[in-house]
Amino acid sequence: MVELTHSGTWRGLVQRVLVAWLLVLGLALPATAQLSGFQQALAEAASSDPALAAFYGNRGYEPIWTTGADANRRGAFFAALAAAPAHGLPAARYSAEALAARFSSLHTERDRARLEAAMSATLLTYARDVQVGVVTNPAALEDGLVRKPKRQDRLAILDGFAGADPDAFLRSLPPQVPEYAQLMRAKFDIEAALARGGWGPKVPAQGKLEPGATGPAVIALRDRLIALGYLGRSASASYDLPLQQAVQMFQLDNGLTADGVAGETTMREVNRDPEERLRAIVVAMERLRWMYGTERGARHVWVNLPDFSAKIIDDGKVTFQTVTVVGQNLKDTRSPEFSDFMEHMVVNPSWNVPRSITVKEYLPMLQSDPNAVSYLQLIDVSGRVVDRSGLDFTQFDANTFPFDMKQAPSNSNALGLVKFMFPNPHNIYLHDTPSKSLFSRETRTFSHGCIRLQQPFDFAYTLLAAQSSDPQGLFARYLRTGQESILPLERSVPVHLVYFTAWPNAKGRTEFRRDIYGRDQAIYQALQNAGVALPSWQS
Repeated sequence: MVELTHSGTWRGLVQRVLVAWLLVLGLALPATAQLSGFQQALAEAASSDPALAAFYGNRGYEPIWTTGADANRRGAFFAALAAAPAHGLPAARYSAEALAARFSSLHTERDRARLEAAMSATLLTYARDVQVGVVTNPAALEDGLVRKPKRQDRLAILDGFAGADPDAFLRSLPPQVPEYAQLMRAKFDIEAALARGGWGPKVPAQGKLEPGATGPAVIALRDRLIALGYLGRSASASYDLPLQQAVQMFQLDNGLTADGVAGETTMREVNRDPEERLRAIVVAMERLRWMYGTERGARHVWVNLPDFSAKIIDDGKVTFQTVTVVGQNLKDTRSPEFSDFMEHMVVNPSWNVPRSITVKEYLPMLQSDPNAVSYLQLIDVSGRVVDRSGLDFTQFDANTFPFDMKQAPSNSNALGLVKFMFPNPHNIYLHDTPSKSLFSRETRTFSHGCIRLQQPFDFAYTLLAAQSSDPQGLFARYLRTGQESILPLERSVPVHLVYFTAWPNAKGRTEFRRDIYGRDQAIYQALQNAGVALPSWQS
């Protein structure tokens, strides 16, 4: 039997905490002359933290942790700290064992005051981590991580905890969305599988396996899918229909072409280590904490970058979904992660070429051939179209090129026939594209950062159905003018550009995607640096 090595530590911690509580009951002091000494010591202990100083000052330096009456509050908090690893939090950061031990070694009112302040400071640290994330500045890891976790009101946390049922308050801190609880369960399931020895031997590499095949590799594939929960137990040694269906289900859950053939890519995903999946889940939980206070909206657009999908979700149900092309995996073209509000769509859009593309891609082409990209207009600072003839493009460089570039509305416009706008400082939007062939690729990282939609018209119809009984007719009236025009949404729609490589689906399974930009790896490294550690096992 394999056992978590840290379970004994947890049991020991709980025992020590119980002993400490009994000792504290004996140490509880009435409001006597000694209390003034406690008050003075507590004021000193809290003075270095404005939130602590204000909290205790407002309550006349009365304690919330260190009297006999505070036993339930202490118990609830130590239980929450003991469960911190289940949330993928840096449990060592909270020093729960050391705090518990201090309760059994209180000799003076100054000792008690310092412990009182230390408990509240630890509560603030834990509350921040479990509610808004361990990584406080994601953008420091990568420019595309522009989501900014909301800062908590630290005084409000202390006041709320002191005035509430402690268990209920602590349960309210983690993200209150179903996906977070589902990810926690998936984390527990993988840890339990690891404690049993993992998912068994990997499937040996020997080319693709397909229906009708037999042999040891087929048996290994079957056993692996059984361990992963995609197939019931069977003694069959052939690649039969149940195995084909299990492969297809696995492929769907991993963003692969569901052809039922176990090719190189499918084998690679089947053979992923449980620890790797565990890391993806821990990172997904951290990303959900970053979204604390972000209103998803009863209707919202959910664009999961590594899933290459854009969904319209109404009251928790997907009402429309289309595949996407996202930014190339280059420093300046990776699609960012953020939330905003879609306000309108532009039908028959012009393409105002971003400056970076103009000078990095098109200027060198013009220097070689002044007639290159003739479908793009040169625009001067006054907004007038400039005649190319007579211009010597070799006299310009990226800093001195004085023109903007623009493509007029047309079927061949780079933005297609419609773009969906949620004005943001990153100049990111969703749009149509004339390059339809790229949607057939399994990995679709080809854009300069914006999100291309395979079915933009149907996407528009679904959005417009909320404000028109004839959404197709409404859209068509704008489209057939051939002129660039704004079609407003009567009610703005939240848009969330997210990056989840682990995400629960409606069937209760966890889907996984590739870390296309390497962001999960960077986030997990930051979590490790903060003290997050996956459980270790010994056989």
